[in-house]
Amino acid sequence: MPENVQPGLAAETAEQFAARLVTVLNDGALCLMISVGHRTGLFDVMRDLAPSTCAEIARKAGLNERYVREWLGAMVTGRVIDISGDGQRFSLPSQRAAFLTRPAGADNLAVFAQYIALLGNVEDEIVECFKNGGGVPYAKFPRFHEVMAEDSGQSVLSSLESHIVPLVPGLANQLTAGIQVLDVGCGRGRIINRLAETYPNSRFTGIDHSTEAIMSAWKEASEKKLRNVEFIVRDLSDFDQRAEIEAYDLVATFDAVHDQAKPLNLLKGIYRTLKYDGVYLMQDIKGSSEIHKNLDHPLGPALYTISCMHCMTVSLAQNGEGLGAMWGEEKTREYLAKAGFRSVDKRGLAHDIQNNWYVVKK
Repeated sequence: MPENVQPGLAAETAEQFAARLVTVLNDGALCLMISVGHRTGLFDVMRDLAPSTCAEIARKAGLNERYVREWLGAMVTGRVIDISGDGQRFSLPSQRAAFLTRPAGADNLAVFAQYIALLGNVEDEIVECFKNGGGVPYAKFPRFHEVMAEDSGQSVLSSLESHIVPLVPGLANQLTAGIQVLDVGCGRGRIINRLAETYPNSRFTGIDHSTEAIMSAWKEASEKKLRNVEFIVRDLSDFDQRAEIEAYDLVATFDAVHDQAKPLNLLKGIYRTLKYDGVYLMQDIKGSSEIHKNLDHPLGPALYTISCMHCMTVSLAQNGEGLGAMWGEEKTREYLAKAGFRSVDKRGLAHDIQNNWYVVKK
């Protein structure tokens, strides 16, 4: 097999490739409809319904029947929703509801379908960037923080106490006794607020450059009446110079490093602000820094697309480095070493196929 041919595709005919493209087209369209089904609650409604007519489903969901009927057309022909032999009743089988509904928790893949619709909104701007360089700023992604918070709620919040805190030996006991914790790039602050609620003797700080996200974080903290948390709006490009020296026992980043304008400065700032015996817990995208080593990545096309149309471009919009989501484990380790860290222990979670978890020490 020639060296420049991907394994498994050497014998693919033109007709087979065309058929694959048709599948891609249909699956891309299904992503949009799955996103709609998630946002409108249609999947959640149908999960608990016996086979029902379109009118019954629309009435139960409180939605317009004509739109529900067309949505059902996409779901039925896409083999997501089943239809009765007379074409009058529709049902969502339990084995599919297990991956499409909110009660599915971390297994709800409908959440991720929203990214496709979101990224489509900036296609024109991305095309211009292909021609002229530069990037698309955060302001062009009005719902991104909302979807990221929902994504994080599934992948992180759902297993925070059971799987993530135990990644660091003894951390639960330290949090219970009381330590200083920093979440850099905290977004809407859902993780920090959850930790602050669970461990009232510890103090928590969240930093993010998005005013909208920080306002949302403060709102949730206020609703929960949390007294041991604060949130700060800050550009992290010069965090290596502005970070308080050895102030925190635990610093965490949750998929936040790769889309920074100056990721190495951020990591140097984390090194600076981490106590000598502290721990930096880093969640970031699983993958290699080299494209050919990601051929079998189960989310490869999706992650490179999200990287191109969000993570990389928002960094470039700030005249940043534009590392992108798929910067990979090799470059991650290289940057951690450049920042000064000497101990990097990679961990994985069985339910999280998207991320690596690094337990990092000075």
